Amino acid sequence: MEINKGDFVYLIGKTGTGKSSFMKTLYGDLPLSKGEENIVGFNLRNLKQKQIPSLRRKQGVVFQDFKLLNDRTIKDNLLFLLKATGWKEKRAMESKIDELLDKVGMKTKNFKYPYQLSGGELQRIAIARALLNDPELILADEPTGSLDPQTSVKVMEVLKEINKNGRTILMATHDYALLLKYPSKTLKCDRQKVFEVVQKSA
Repeated sequence: MEINKGDFVYLIGKTGTGKSSFMKTLYGDLPLSKGEENIVGFNLRNLKQKQIPSLRRKQGVVFQDFKLLNDRTIKDNLLFLLKATGWKEKRAMESKIDELLDKVGMKTKNFKYPYQLSGGELQRIAIARALLNDPELILADEPTGSLDPQTSVKVMEVLKEINKNGRTILMATHDYALLLKYPSKTLKCDRQKVFEVVQKSA
C-alpha cells in the first residue's frame, strides 16, 4: 500500500480487524514485526525508542476519545503539548494556538474547560491539537465514532478543508455514510492484511 503526499485516505474494516493496531504502528506505539514500512522519513522496521518523539512531531494524531486534560483550559491543553515538543517562545505559542483554533472555528473557546464543550467541539479542538507542529501526516482514529451524524459531517468538513490545503490524512472509520458522501481512496483491514479497495462514488 502507498499513501502519497496530499492524499485523503480512509481505513475501514470490522471491529477487531486491526485498524487501531495499524494506526498505533504508524505512530510508534506498537512495533512493526514483519515487512517494511516507511513513513514521514522513518523506517518503522528499524525504529529506535529514542526516534519516536521525532516521528510523532511529523505526525498529528486525532483520537476518538479526544484525550484532553479536564483540569486545564483548552488553551492550556494546547500549550502543554507545544512545551512538551520543544516550543519555548510564549508569544509564538499563543499565536500558533490562536491561528489553529480559528482554523477549526473554536477561537472563542480557548478559556473553556473540556467538560464545558460538546463532543463535536472537543473533536475540533483535538484536530487543532493534531496540527500544532505542522505535521506531514494526520492520523485520525475514528474521529467521528462518538458523534451524531450532523456533527460528524461538520468535523469531516474541517478535515476535508485541512486536506485541501495540502495535508495528508489517513482516517480510520466505521462510518460508511461518510465514505459515500465524501468518496476517496480507501484501504481495508481484513485477515491481518491491509489492501486498497475500489470505491464506487454515490
